[in-house]
Amino acid sequence: MNIQWYPGHMTKTRRMMEETISLVDIVIELVDARIPYSSKNPDLDTLAKNKHRIILLNKCDLADDRATAIWTDYFEQQGFRVIQMNSLKGTGMNQVTDAARSLMQEKIEKLKARGRINVPIRSMIAGIPNVGKSTFINKYVGKAMTKTGDKPGVTRGKQWIKLKKDFELLDTPGILWPKFEDQEVGLKLAFTGSINDDILDAETLAVSFIDHLLMRNADAIRKRYQIAFDTAAEPHEVLRQIAEARSFKLKGGEPDLARTAKILLDEFRGGKLGRITLELPEDITEMLESKAEREASKATEDKVRKQKFKGKETK
Repeated sequence: MNIQWYPGHMTKTRRMMEETISLVDIVIELVDARIPYSSKNPDLDTLAKNKHRIILLNKCDLADDRATAIWTDYFEQQGFRVIQMNSLKGTGMNQVTDAARSLMQEKIEKLKARGRINVPIRSMIAGIPNVGKSTFINKYVGKAMTKTGDKPGVTRGKQWIKLKKDFELLDTPGILWPKFEDQEVGLKLAFTGSINDDILDAETLAVSFIDHLLMRNADAIRKRYQIAFDTAAEPHEVLRQIAEARSFKLKGGEPDLARTAKILLDEFRGGKLGRITLELPEDITEMLESKAEREASKATEDKVRKQKFKGKETK
């Protein structure tokens, strides 16, 4: 299943971020705690290379606690300030301003020594679609400052928001990047709802999701739907079992797999399958190594092909 989603408004958003990044001191990025690597925008590493960085591991209530602790250590070792957060309940909110003030303390003290008073901390908040940015801001401010919804792409324009007397936030629309480095990344973004469902085939996506869960979270499906299967089961057959367990049938009596697929994905996204993290740092290392091997193999093939072509030209 080849997944790519980069509508025109995201190109405009990236351009806007490039134009306004100089106005901020800190870049705060929300990532989905269930897919911390796959939901972290690699473009920000270039755009914000000279800025302080804070990563908010949002939706921690839906992710495995042990996995979240591992990811926290992983990002901290890379130099990020990391905060575990549940934007719906407001967990971790106060730590954001504390972290920002800590990062900016030295600069603020220097400015005050030069006579500057009431120096505001300016931050840009960024994240993929449907990661919970608007919910975070609304919870922080205490009123509906930004539109929220369960579909990616609700926020469409930049806006400055004053969260505290000394803390200003530049909100940006949810943005992905032009090309996913691996289709595993695209799949995980689709599993969690950050890719527009309208461009996806729900049944194919659900089968891929089941295939992923069979490797390490098979019990989540067994317990939720009260079905029995082993880890060698075919994902499509598991989807049929879920349909039968829920009595989802078409008029002819066949299992309604399309409806079942949608329900399965919705229930995962809503946390009804339990607290599940879909990736760990070790998985990413393996994925990147595999990618490097594929690229090296392709480069070798291209080189051989070019040499053969040159050999034919000289004859």
